[in-house]
Amino acid sequence: MMSPARVLMLALSMSAVLAMSAPASAHHSFAPFNMQGEKTIAGTVVQWDWTNPHTWLWLEVANDKGGVDKWGIEGMSPNFLARRGWTKSTLKAGDKITVVIRPMRDGSAGGMFVRATMPDGKVMQQTGQPTD
Repeated sequence: MMSPARVLMLALSMSAVLAMSAPASAHHSFAPFNMQGEKTIAGTVVQWDWTNPHTWLWLEVANDKGGVDKWGIEGMSPNFLARRGWTKSTLKAGDKITVVIRPMRDGSAGGMFVRATMPDGKVMQQTGQPTD
């Protein structure tokens, strides 16, 4: 038979494991994105964040008022992208690119990265090898 202290320790350990598993599953939600839609935007790279857990592309895109909007586009992890031909220098500030995204459901300037056409015409995909 286990002592009361050991039972309490086991219960606390199980609670900690369960508490930590909820944020991990919520982290990978696609809820903010319209997964049935695609939007193509063209703009200038402002910043390329090669960071975990997800990469981020910051793009200035011309709007219909004659100005520019800054778009935040979430991508896969650096490790995932590196296995598909990406590097931290694949995108550089000043690059003019066209990006296909899964847009935000709320219509805000952002989305989930699908693929990009680079200045040299190469198409970089998130889920496969680059194409020419």
